[in-house]
Amino acid sequence: MDATDGDTPGGVAARLTGRAVTAERRRSVALTEVALDDGRTVMVKRDDEGAVRAEAAGLRWLARAGAVAVPAVRGADRHWLVTDLVAEGRPDARAAERFGRELAALHAAGAPAFGAAPPDGPVEAFIGRAPMRNVPGTDWPGWYAEHRVLPYLRRAVDAGTVRPAEAADVERVCARLPGLAGPPEPPARLHGDLWNGNVLWGADGAVRLIDPAAHGGHRETDLAMLRLFGCPHLETVLAAYDRAAPLAAGWRERVGVHQLFPLLVHAVLFGRSYAEQAVAVAREALAA
Repeated sequence: MDATDGDTPGGVAARLTGRAVTAERRRSVALTEVALDDGRTVMVKRDDEGAVRAEAAGLRWLARAGAVAVPAVRGADRHWLVTDLVAEGRPDARAAERFGRELAALHAAGAPAFGAAPPDGPVEAFIGRAPMRNVPGTDWPGWYAEHRVLPYLRRAVDAGTVRPAEAADVERVCARLPGLAGPPEPPARLHGDLWNGNVLWGADGAVRLIDPAAHGGHRETDLAMLRLFGCPHLETVLAAYDRAAPLAAGWRERVGVHQLFPLLVHAVLFGRSYAEQAVAVAREALAA
């Protein structure tokens, strides 16, 4: 059933869950907490049609790994997504260690190809508010350059956010990716937008991931994004991950290569400061 322009968050929750609504609390323009008559509280989110489809498919795909928890999808239509509300707690080292192990298990669940969309997910997906195409490939360096770095570099250049001489340095990194990428790895099942705001530390001691840009990719990309935007107890998370699924030698030196993608996305969305970071990362990789 499709949403109509007259829908309210409470009306959507009732329609998609089949339960009566007892209370609502607006969290933002797009997000509303809705209490149901069976004691559950759900989060109701309004978004563009493609973004709702991509997020719902991504959450379901991540959930099927049986690894890091995600909020269960309770209903979705063209413009609305209803998921379980996460009761949040405080980060601690024990939860961080568990998160590291579970993130390793999520990645190990794999994907059919680099760039593979979740089942029933659209090719034309999103990362944040930026479009992201899920085009399958078998060779990570070539796929990463063509479908994750260069599209955002071109958009940033067209907008004047990245200067042509700076873009040339990023392009040189792309040309050198076969030698910078480390040993080949199979496609991992990525969250895809793993910054700290999408990592919720639950009151029950378990981390839950929200707002995925899920696709098949290189597992080091998720880890690089965690480092880029900060994560509580990050070294504990990474150590637990490495014990569960040892990372290839030199992975710390490759962090900047994997950060090019999210930095250029942020340059497109938020401007020059992220462009400067992307160029600095590219030049560091060239100097290595």
